[in-house]
Amino acid sequence: MTAYDYDMIVLGGGAAGLTTTAGAAQLGVKVLLVEREANLGGDCLHYGCVPSKTLITTARNRHRMANAARWGLPQPDLPPVDFSHVAARIRSVIETIQPHDSPERFTGLGAKVLFGNATFVDEHTISITCAEGTRMVSGKQIVIATGSTASVPNIPGLDEVPYLTNTSIFSLNHLPESLVILGGGPIALEMAQSFRRLGSTVTVIQRSGQVLSKEDKEMADVVKDALEQEGVRFLLNTAVRAVRNSSDEGNGIEVEVVQHEGRTQTIAGTHLLVALGRTPNVKDLRLEQAGVDYSPKGIDVDARMRTSCKHIFACGDVTGRHQFTHAAGYEGGIVVSNAVFKLPRKADYTWLPWVTYTEPELASIGLNEKAAQDKGLDYTVRIERFADNDRAIAQGATEGCLKMLLDKKEKVLGVQIVGPNAGELINEWVAVLGGGVKLSTLAGAIHPYPTLGEINKRVAGSLIGEKIFSAKVRSGLCFLFGYQGQCEDETE
Repeated sequence: MTAYDYDMIVLGGGAAGLTTTAGAAQLGVKVLLVEREANLGGDCLHYGCVPSKTLITTARNRHRMANAARWGLPQPDLPPVDFSHVAARIRSVIETIQPHDSPERFTGLGAKVLFGNATFVDEHTISITCAEGTRMVSGKQIVIATGSTASVPNIPGLDEVPYLTNTSIFSLNHLPESLVILGGGPIALEMAQSFRRLGSTVTVIQRSGQVLSKEDKEMADVVKDALEQEGVRFLLNTAVRAVRNSSDEGNGIEVEVVQHEGRTQTIAGTHLLVALGRTPNVKDLRLEQAGVDYSPKGIDVDARMRTSCKHIFACGDVTGRHQFTHAAGYEGGIVVSNAVFKLPRKADYTWLPWVTYTEPELASIGLNEKAAQDKGLDYTVRIERFADNDRAIAQGATEGCLKMLLDKKEKVLGVQIVGPNAGELINEWVAVLGGGVKLSTLAGAIHPYPTLGEINKRVAGSLIGEKIFSAKVRSGLCFLFGYQGQCEDETE
């Protein structure tokens, strides 16, 4: 039997790699974790989920203060935002969470951690270049969890101007006077609203005619309308032709765009944010040396997260599939089941939820109408609006709704929620749909009043109620028990 230095080598210290390392090490597997950055935690901790949600919270509080009169409070005179303090708070939150993703924690679990750049030598051997030099290590199994980076398109002039991505925007030392954002996805909209609330002038340029293009347009437009009301400017059906430094004497950039009718214009700003999706980190791994199939879109894997070389697994953003931290963690668990327990567990994304953390939030699970139509499915829709929810009225957050899709047999195909705390409300559907809970059970469950969560109960109850309170049931009860029927309207 061939002897290897490690039972498992994990490349990448983000959500997928850390989940895999922690699980395998605690089960007695000799694991080497290799991370190319200076700290563990990946993009989520340092440049993604954690800093963005910290910024969103700061901007939301500023927005509340700026609109105090809406809540019957004295309106304060607010000074301009010093973004250096905002950035300091972001760093503080990251530093608070960092110990959970520290090398000491994973060493304590039984793994070994090295920092450096890793490349494949062959299907079992990795070359690691670090401060101490280059070393070769071998592993019986290898897990690729190298994540992704911001996509930077080939736009004329872009490489000649200063621009921001998610890796740099959270560490600015001053607030942008005017921010131009390329892209209309979740990151773009979250940053657009946050910086507008902090005082920046914000313009969003989107090539297609819809923001959040994977979502139902009706639901995405609720988010767009809310941001427009706060002053975010949107240019849809607009392509970027070129980018250049400002022609004015001051610093800044100019973005030349062409709209769908052929009209061109120039958008000026002090800062430019590129938020046009993610690119899997496969370029420098030399995967061909290991016989691993991949493309610029990511590494090909089967449902067990195995690559074309079956003892090499890939999980997280590097596969190019579901680029969410919670999906990466889930896939890390799939790898542990297959690689350590040797159980043929397959990934199932049927009830994978996702959230855009604007205000209002947009949360989804299962199929939305766009996906159902693409599959050619027959479906019906049930809608409950936050305008009819007492807690939402009390909070002054009545925009949005819950949309439930049902198939012919009235089985749930998916749920989308756009409104206050949608990301929290979708969790009940994670349990209901993932656990096979009947809608009648949800409708009959006691929910506290007044809560936003009652909207989940009500949409289920609307379906059950139609059956219970039907004319057929009424006539049957009248026949069986001699009821006299409904009262006539005496006002006529």
